[in-house]
Amino acid sequence: MEGKNLMMIVEAVVNTLKLILFPGFIFTIFLSLFYEWIDRKFYAKLQNRVGPLYTGPFGLLQPLADFIKLLSKEDITPAAVDKLFFTSAPLLALALMLTGVLLLPIINISGIISFNGDVIVAIAIMTLFCILVFLSGLGSLNRFGFVGAERAVTQLLGYEIPMTLAIASVALAANSLKISEIVAKQSSWWFILGPQALGFAIFIIAAQAELERIPFDIPEAEQEIVAGWITEFSGRKLALFRLARDIELVYISGLAATFYLGGPLGPIIPGFEKVLFPIYFIIKTVIILLIISIIRAAFARLRIDQMVNFSWKYLIPISLLQLFLVRIII
Repeated sequence: MEGKNLMMIVEAVVNTLKLILFPGFIFTIFLSLFYEWIDRKFYAKLQNRVGPLYTGPFGLLQPLADFIKLLSKEDITPAAVDKLFFTSAPLLALALMLTGVLLLPIINISGIISFNGDVIVAIAIMTLFCILVFLSGLGSLNRFGFVGAERAVTQLLGYEIPMTLAIASVALAANSLKISEIVAKQSSWWFILGPQALGFAIFIIAAQAELERIPFDIPEAEQEIVAGWITEFSGRKLALFRLARDIELVYISGLAATFYLGGPLGPIIPGFEKVLFPIYFIIKTVIILLIISIIRAAFARLRIDQMVNFSWKYLIPISLLQLFLVRIII
């Protein structure tokens, strides 16, 4: 009986360490800052610029320095806003994205959180984040924030459906709504190179919109509406929102790698699975990140009506075709 209790205590401690340290919150935060550095450095190279350079080796510590600098800036709360929501919105955004990353299969074929139907939760987290963005812009009582919030929710109506249909085709191919089972089905490369190629392209395009990156950075178009929905946020609040955005980049890249590239799966050396799985996962997510950066550098911003028309005229029909092809082939 005592031995069983000891085992339960050890298991609880191990699970807590996973949640807090690796591959949990601390690891996720530092990984997100590292991905921001990769994104900024690679994007700068594509534009024939230098990018982060001086803070740390090769500018590696620049995202961390920017985060700390924002934390030290003056934190202003407009007088007329709902102070409770305005203050808690960045924390909610950060908590939402950290929860999403717990679903990702980083060190195994299942995440720290894994259950039947977790695919639906993964989609819901992205939708909830966009709704939080809308409410944050609306609640800031700023004309630019309001326009940005309106654009964010309008954009959601364009990309959410094709992204959901693309993920649905993956779930249909795996005959499961559980992320770990979808990963397990991807032991052969046909999963991405075969009937899922269209879905992969749709997911990447929709990911640009979810991340509000060029050509879909419409809700934050600084040349038009200052900073859009985030205009009134400053200091610690802005720092937390930016960190949540960085973690969202990890989350979206992780979902793409999980659904289409086999997550942590790869050539295995017996006994080294726990070392190789996170390495494979990070390599695959970095590849997704570089693709997203290339798209960002190659295109110009669309208008909101162009974005919605593009989604409804092209992305949704193609995603339905993808679903139909999977239904026939699988």
